Amino acid sequence: MRVVIADDGVILREGLARLLEGADFEIAGLAADADELLTLVESTRPDVAIIDIRMPPSFTDEGLRAARVIRERYPRVGILVLSQHVQPSYAIELLADGTEGVGYLLKDRVARLDELTASIRTVAEGGSVLDPSVVAQLVAHRRRDDDPLDRLTPRELEVLSLVAQGLTNKAVGDRLFISEHTVEKHVRNILATLRIPATADDHRRVLAVVVYLDGRQNPHRR
Repeated sequence: MRVVIADDGVILREGLARLLEGADFEIAGLAADADELLTLVESTRPDVAIIDIRMPPSFTDEGLRAARVIRERYPRVGILVLSQHVQPSYAIELLADGTEGVGYLLKDRVARLDELTASIRTVAEGGSVLDPSVVAQLVAHRRRDDDPLDRLTPRELEVLSLVAQGLTNKAVGDRLFISEHTVEKHVRNILATLRIPATADDHRRVLAVVVYLDGRQNPHRR
């Protein structure tokens, strides 16, 4: 699997490259800013681009904007965005064009190699990954009076959080020590309560949940 890495920090950039090479990934190239990244993706057409959100010159959202350009121009390239801090609004923006082949992780996940490599493979295969911290913040803070989330049971909230992280029903069951059939029942109840049409596509379900939660705080978007 061919990967490009874009981060202005040379230590993180080079260190991540070495880690992934040791995990049998091919590093197709390294970039220090968004312009270098776009040129690199054009010339190498990697399977996945790993992108820091904040890069030169302004260190605001250059990486996020580059990610959206890549999604538009090269839809077969998976996108895994890394962020230093929890920014749910960035996750919302990244997922706005669909969840297929995209991920949003905090940088501290880089130290957990198994988790990182699994995330890379997930987005390469067209799946989606959301950092648990982002999901937790969305669930915990994007609430209002008469919010349907208040009608979910504690167990359903647990399931919702894990589903939004991209876990399959089986993986959710393993994490919570319940059967896959029980997870499926919880998911049906959650989707019905949140008025989100049920679908067999877990990744569209992730987007639906995230957009719904965002809409509770930003109703003008709906």
